[in-house]
Amino acid sequence: MKNKFLLLGIALVSLTSCKTIPLQVANVETQKNISINKDLKNDEAFVKVIEPYKQKLDREMNQKISHTNTDLTKQGDNSNLGNLLADYTFEGANEWAKSHLQKNVDAALINIGGIRTSIGKGDILLKNVYEVMPFENEVVIVKMKGSDLQGLFEYYAKNEVNNPVSHLYIETQNGKPSKTLIDGKTINSSQDYYIATSDYLALGGDNMNFFAKGESISTGIKMRDLFIDCFKKNPQIVPNTDVRLNFIGKK
Repeated sequence: MKNKFLLLGIALVSLTSCKTIPLQVANVETQKNISINKDLKNDEAFVKVIEPYKQKLDREMNQKISHTNTDLTKQGDNSNLGNLLADYTFEGANEWAKSHLQKNVDAALINIGGIRTSIGKGDILLKNVYEVMPFENEVVIVKMKGSDLQGLFEYYAKNEVNNPVSHLYIETQNGKPSKTLIDGKTINSSQDYYIATSDYLALGGDNMNFFAKGESISTGIKMRDLFIDCFKKNPQIVPNTDVRLNFIGKK
């Protein structure tokens, strides 16, 4: 009998000891906000550690890779910087396609929003290209039927946006495509076309949903790396100023 009472007592103690006791916040103390501005003192020890790396990075970023006698800007329906980078996208994708697909790229299309700033006339530094293209976008080739390209042309007609193109001519009037050419030729609805663009647009970025009708082919080429190589190969930049987008009666 004593053993039974002993076991019962142990059980009761175990139950009460496992009981959850609710906790309450007794007090809340907040730290003072620290404003990040020029008055904030540097951590001298940290600065000393990173200084050699900073100097190396500055030397690399400030190296001259090309030169331009004109401002390269993203303004206008046929911006000279936009045309230049669209041409570079075409050239890089076309070289890759010829060696990997035994095909030629027919045209290229990039988005003006991906070009983050302009390049002033004078020496072009490596850091300028990083400022223009800070993203890790990749060149993608989309294989599309000529009939499916109508969605691309209607996109431009509806939005009248200056997304740069290469080897393409798009003319619109009253919200509809009025003249469309690839490499100076009319589109064959039954032909396959290879359009170079960025992975962002190929996946439907900027509402370019028309690319979903095609087959995306990854090149593994980073757009910024391609642009850097192209600038290095051209010590004097002379961008094309031909009309590629013509929005007649633009709103």
